[in-house]
Amino acid sequence: MSVTTYTVTGMTCGHCVSSVKEEVGEVPGVTGVDVDLESGRVDVSGDALDDAAVRAAIEEAGYQVAG
Repeated sequence: MSVTTYTVTGMTCGHCVSSVKEEVGEVPGVTGVDVDLESGRVDVSGDALDDAAVRAAIEEAGYQVAG
């Protein structure tokens, strides 16, 4: 299992965190999503993670990945 960290911009509340967790959690291979609202840090754990799919899920939730 690996962990990939993303920096997400635009999250302002607990609902934002829930939206990101829900969307990213549906990506195949994802086994865990940990979101830190203050820093915008999103740690995604799983096997054979598809970076493009994770980024697309974050955007689907309405947020942007920095970098």
